Amino acid sequence: MTVLGRMLTHLGAAVAFLAVCSSSAAQIAMQPTEHGYPSKPVRMLVGFSPGGGTDVAARIIGRKLSEAWNQQVVVDNRPGAGGLVAFELTARANPDGYTLLATSPSFAIQPSISAKLPFDPLRDFAPVTQATSAPYLLVVYPGVEAKSLSELIKLAKAHPGKLNYASGGIGSAQHLTAELFRLMAGISIVHVPFKGAVNVPDVIAGRVQMLFSGLPQAMSHVQANRLRALGVTTAARSSALPSIPTLAEAGVPGFEVTIWYGILATGRTPAPIVDKLYVDLARALQSADVRQQLTSLGLEPVGNAPAAFSTKIRAEIAQWAKVAKQAGVTPE
Repeated sequence: MTVLGRMLTHLGAAVAFLAVCSSSAAQIAMQPTEHGYPSKPVRMLVGFSPGGGTDVAARIIGRKLSEAWNQQVVVDNRPGAGGLVAFELTARANPDGYTLLATSPSFAIQPSISAKLPFDPLRDFAPVTQATSAPYLLVVYPGVEAKSLSELIKLAKAHPGKLNYASGGIGSAQHLTAELFRLMAGISIVHVPFKGAVNVPDVIAGRVQMLFSGLPQAMSHVQANRLRALGVTTAARSSALPSIPTLAEAGVPGFEVTIWYGILATGRTPAPIVDKLYVDLARALQSADVRQQLTSLGLEPVGNAPAAFSTKIRAEIAQWAKVAKQAGVTPE
């Protein structure tokens, strides 16, 4: 073999060796993402007070993930500004999967009611999965004369501005759901905003007269006759309270609002981590114990893929923008 031939042979061997090394390095680099995550505790931010629907769902899911990962999932409540405090913390976190956001339709509402968001709701977040789906439950103080939705509407029309309703704050999902109800029913009712999502005790005490509540907070009080339930907001009745009619069948045709809880990561989180989160969350949601805990609260497990959840968020941003405009809820 010529000198040139021997040189080409050695050069080919060197290139092959470097290719193998490069491939091995790539595999090693991927191992922390695919097999080592999570290697430390994971923080799950909730933008609302403890005891609210988002918080309850997050804690049920978080406990199951802690078992599966052998790593603690810490639920960190950061209430304020309709969830904005937690949203911004998530958007600015390191995109490594160790900061997650448990949220609700409030995430899709904020673009319509905030004059300038400190983040982009589509670019700065990585949707993982919609965890649950459920209706709001329209409840009233037992002292209110109305025994049905049609009677409530009749009462409100007879006394414009006399009935009031609570919400977790201006621009909250509860607020806009009630405003949609007001518009579609053609009535005049007064908004009483509270800080945080837990205002069921104020309705029980009669300080406010009505509320669109998550099922986890209100169901036991309805069953104990401390609250009167007049309807659910979804298109179909809730399996948890099958005797309660939908608003559509009880007097407001076409009314439909679904409350959901979902998990998002910080934008630019590596795809393998998002994929692992989705797979593990979907598995957790299908486990018998988690399903039992959620359904007992009227929450239906979902666990859809990241792309499907992203599509839902985009659709709801458009939907709630329309409601906010019709209701005259202006950005602040």
